[in-house]
Amino acid sequence: MPRFFTGPISGGRHLITGPDAVHIAKSLRMRPGEALTLCDGQGMDYRCVIQELSPDGVEATILEQIPNRSEPSVWVTLYQGIPKSDKMDLIVQKAVELGVSEVVPVLTSRCVSRPDPRAMAKKVDRWSKIAGEAAKQSGRGRIPAVLPALDFKDAVAHAKDGERKLLFLYEGGGVPFREAVCPADVRYALFVGPEGGFAQEEADGVRTAGGAIATLGPRILRTETAPLAALAALMFATGNMD
Repeated sequence: MPRFFTGPISGGRHLITGPDAVHIAKSLRMRPGEALTLCDGQGMDYRCVIQELSPDGVEATILEQIPNRSEPSVWVTLYQGIPKSDKMDLIVQKAVELGVSEVVPVLTSRCVSRPDPRAMAKKVDRWSKIAGEAAKQSGRGRIPAVLPALDFKDAVAHAKDGERKLLFLYEGGGVPFREAVCPADVRYALFVGPEGGFAQEEADGVRTAGGAIATLGPRILRTETAPLAALAALMFATGNMD
């Protein structure tokens, strides 16, 4: 069933406008009486039927309101060291599919890619669009935000301010990832380095901040592989892959 994100929904009908309305009418060629699902972006789905199509948009009648079942029980913020090329596109897309709640690009000491502020803003905008498309495709109840880039120290402070449990993936060793995940924790900050990993002083800074230095095993994973492996493991450990 076609699915679209909207803003807040109230009452028994909702008017869909803009690109989504064009997509429904022109690309999908849907007609009155056909069913679709709307999501308010806050974790609630609405089963609807098309009532009318007009130049002003698509009017849908709401048949049922149900909580979205795709949102995980944990809130995970991915603090990703900015990689080279277009690897971040893949990371954002797959992280959203796996259940990430938000993504923070991080400039670490070993980041090769260092866009200027204007270029970075454009990248964040593109990553936000990728997150939106991935959320639609995977049936998410929310569109995970891609936040403005932070340097490493600010990223650690941001994670601590949000009372998240810090999980720092480090190729220099640490506790097994499964031991760093506690079922009682519901907010996580997952730190993943760029190509070349994290510097020792960055690991020391997280340790001082009370974070858990963790490893995903003896194999060194690429920067685009590590966050996806960690997210899958975290979702499994917290019962979000049942």
